[in-house]
Amino acid sequence: MELFDKKTASEVASKLLQIQAIRLQPEKPFTWASGWKSPIYCDNRLSLSYPEIRTYIKKNLVKAIQVHFQEVEAIAGVATAGIPQGALIADQMDLPFIYVRSKAKGHGMENMIEGKVIPGQKVVVIEDLVSTGGSSLKAVQDLKNAGFEVLGMVAIFTYGFDLAQDNFEKANVKLICLSDYSAMLPQALANDYIDDHTLTSLEEWRKDPSSWTGVRL
Repeated sequence: MELFDKKTASEVASKLLQIQAIRLQPEKPFTWASGWKSPIYCDNRLSLSYPEIRTYIKKNLVKAIQVHFQEVEAIAGVATAGIPQGALIADQMDLPFIYVRSKAKGHGMENMIEGKVIPGQKVVVIEDLVSTGGSSLKAVQDLKNAGFEVLGMVAIFTYGFDLAQDNFEKANVKLICLSDYSAMLPQALANDYIDDHTLTSLEEWRKDPSSWTGVRL
């Protein structure tokens, strides 16, 4: 798991904060499905509503693919948020596009993968957000089960959890991200989304999210 480059990481984080695709509420934490309390909520789908930012993200995702996965033959989006990003990238690169459902369709052909399945085709997977990596890596495995050769994954943002790092390493999947939590914090501080006291608590959450309870007053 690595960043595409530091400058892009800072720029993407700044843009996501600007449009509130990244929202920080350390005093009133969000609760994730896992039960974890979180000071951050990230919804990169909002970037699709801002053409300039959407284009910036698209261009840098394409650059990341061109640098790290030069043998790519098709783009695969992860449902649901990875679908529009993946389609934009596939169009920009003039490549075939497919997407992976979270579960098989319950009627018709009962597809897990939508689009033309070509065993042996080399694909790059697109995600908008990586947390622990569970759903992302499930999509990778579904593609492999269908016969695709998965070169790796590119994502807009990751929280950078050690658990995600371990999961991707164990699965032997290369992950390139445009930005991450560590790159976002200085941008949030510089633009007055948080203060120094809050920064300390946010850094603590990143180290141990399962036991974090909120900002200490």
